[in-house]
Amino acid sequence: MKRELTLAILRKWIYFLSLLYTVDGIAQEESKKSLKLYIDCDCEQNYIQQEIIFVDHVRDQALANIKLFIYDIANGSGGRTYTLDFNGSGDYKEIINEKSFDTNTNMSPDDIRNGLVEKIKSGLLKYVMESNLVDKVVYKISDEGLAERQDIDFNDPWDNWLFEIYGEVELDKESSKKKFEYELGLKSDRVTEKWRIRTDLQLKQANNRFASEDETFTTDRAMYSVEGSVVRSISGHWSIGIFTSALHDTFKNLDFRYSVSPAVEYSIFPYNEVLRREITFAYKIGYFHNDYIEPTLFFQSQEGIFNHSLQVELRFRQPWGNLDSKLKGSSFLKDFSKNSLQLNSSISVRVFKGLAVRFSGNFEIVHDQINLSGGSASIEDILLQQKQIATDFELNLSIGLSYTFGSAFNTIINSRL
Repeated sequence: MKRELTLAILRKWIYFLSLLYTVDGIAQEESKKSLKLYIDCDCEQNYIQQEIIFVDHVRDQALANIKLFIYDIANGSGGRTYTLDFNGSGDYKEIINEKSFDTNTNMSPDDIRNGLVEKIKSGLLKYVMESNLVDKVVYKISDEGLAERQDIDFNDPWDNWLFEIYGEVELDKESSKKKFEYELGLKSDRVTEKWRIRTDLQLKQANNRFASEDETFTTDRAMYSVEGSVVRSISGHWSIGIFTSALHDTFKNLDFRYSVSPAVEYSIFPYNEVLRREITFAYKIGYFHNDYIEPTLFFQSQEGIFNHSLQVELRFRQPWGNLDSKLKGSSFLKDFSKNSLQLNSSISVRVFKGLAVRFSGNFEIVHDQINLSGGSASIEDILLQQKQIATDFELNLSIGLSYTFGSAFNTIINSRL
């Protein structure tokens, strides 16, 4: 009797263990079957979720077994180059993939988002091939348009030049005030692997009229400028260039200013890693000449100055967040007390699931305002910003906090009212 009872108990334990093994096996298979995708990008994520339905879209990295970071930067055609960085974890931890997608100014927003979707799908194929979805994959290679592509002339008639013309006019009129402003501009840019040539022409003018019962105030500001630069890549870390400019600006008391500055730049990381990380040092030394509208605080009507500057720039786009910072110091060669220091920084950090903190700040120490007109500024000049006012520093700070919580697996798209 005892023997039969022992055998019965043993059979039940074997059956229970077999159930555990079966459930565990099913759970593992289900886990491997499920592709949980986390996307970090400056793009239309709702559209991506709507078009890619064979994965589970999750809102936090900790819940994903596939992480996709999409970095983008302006390219030579006036569009943007997107780098898609896939990283697997869990069952897919050995799978790393990278794709690239280039856009240009002729592409519509719909072309761009559809192109991104197709690149994401092709990048996910490696993960699909290791999942239980592999038996559901249908292979198809389209030959549509192959004959036409063979006849394309790949010679660029514009020789890598890109041009942009823009303009804006604003008119605002009330019974007691009238405002008229316009801005016109022309930009050109030529980008190759070794060269970058840029020009920028701007015309701005603003006329304002304010009327009270017994007084009328008018302001007229004008700014005309042209800038140009030629930069040559020497290696994966070094570049040299020359920068020139000409300027007329009534706000800054400049009747005419021209400048020329040679420059050299060193990048700690290779330039081809600029999408993810960048630390550069740029040194400029040059000459500028000012002709003033009114004599300055230092009783100068015109003067020429040799100056130099050093700029350090950092950019990081990583899974933990983004960092962008620029520090620039400059001074006159003949008088180092005439100097300025600028720091512009922003950082976004993911603290934990759903929580992100953003900090940004701009700080500038100003000791080189030699262009300020002599005499005291009137109330009208200050309130209407007719003239630049003396200052020792400028400071701007901001902080932002965001927290997202709730369902992490809801991929339903509903745009109804």
